[in-house]
Amino acid sequence: MADHHGDQVERRRQQLEEAAAAAGDQEIKEQDRLLPIANVGRIMKQILPPNAKISKEAKETMQECVSEFISFVTGEASDKCHKEKRKTVNGDDVCWAFGSLGFDDYVDPMRSSSYASSLHRLLTPRRNLSS
Repeated sequence: MADHHGDQVERRRQQLEEAAAAAGDQEIKEQDRLLPIANVGRIMKQILPPNAKISKEAKETMQECVSEFISFVTGEASDKCHKEKRKTVNGDDVCWAFGSLGFDDYVDPMRSSSYASSLHRLLTPRRNLSS
């Protein structure tokens, strides 16, 4: 099973590299490729004690990792849609991709509405209402 998962990771990495090469001169801006760092920091703070500090380097490292992970899972879901001749990736496709990539333990929690609403709250940028 571990070899199969490793093969999937390597296949996905190659596909991402090929897609980047195919884009050619179309340079992808870093802010378009990465999850906003403020959102990453907010998510990280949720699990830490209130007085804990997070370095900029830790936030940036996590930002790279989660952005890569999102691309990895989304690419797997997109491949499924392509094989089924569909253009729209939906939540079920993402859940399928998690299971396909060996993250089965996350599928059921992701399907719950409370998880989805918590994730939406964490990822939605906060607005300054004092202006």
